[in-house]
Amino acid sequence: MTEAGAMVYYDKSGERAKFMNYKIAICDDSDADRQYLAALAENWAARAGHTVKIDQFSSAEGFLFHYAEEKDYDILLLDIEMGAMDGVAMAKRLRQANDTVQIVFVTGYSDYIDQGYEVAALHYLMKPVGAEKLRAVLDRAAEKLAKNERVLNLELGGEMVRLPVYQIRYAEVFGNYVTIHAKADYTVKMTLSSLEERLDERFYRVGRSTLVNLTQISRVTRTQIFLGDGAVLPLPRGAYDGVNRAIINRG
Repeated sequence: MTEAGAMVYYDKSGERAKFMNYKIAICDDSDADRQYLAALAENWAARAGHTVKIDQFSSAEGFLFHYAEEKDYDILLLDIEMGAMDGVAMAKRLRQANDTVQIVFVTGYSDYIDQGYEVAALHYLMKPVGAEKLRAVLDRAAEKLAKNERVLNLELGGEMVRLPVYQIRYAEVFGNYVTIHAKADYTVKMTLSSLEERLDERFYRVGRSTLVNLTQISRVTRTQIFLGDGAVLPLPRGAYDGVNRAIINRG
């Protein structure tokens, strides 16, 4: 646990230009489907005023080989039914090293939808993919990428730590201090309400003592919240319905 300190909020999205550059990977063993998705993605970028670089891969293995050298993809349009390695297995490999790339499964089957929760997939698109539907999903991906640039500046023992907001899994209060749980734990002297004001709609207040990142939740019971990394948070009496409504409202 790091040393306690003060906190200052910084929102990089306020400095962002309206138009952005995105790097998209399309992984599908159908050449026709890859070309079709690439054309739709280019059309989306042109209409939105973005610039986009699109790389195409015919297999999961081919993508991973290339990814070992270039890890800067923003969005991944990923088929599920492919050769030796399917899209879900590839996404699990990818998530071990990258928790910011926006994964969109594109498939002709609905049997795999539940597995998307394991890799925090942004969306499932059923083939044949409609242009308007893909544009809406790419807009959502761009919004999430922008949010991922938001940071908290933590002043800890004379050192400034920049903590990306998306990395925060949950926060809990102990007396006059709040511990923020991310890739490391940071303890700051402040109230939980003050921290809540500095976060966004991804975070939900669970009772008096905990804030949880809704995107990190894998399962909720009447008494506990289970996070994707294995952490388990107690759920106060009467809070179950509120948590589930918050998850549903986020879409």
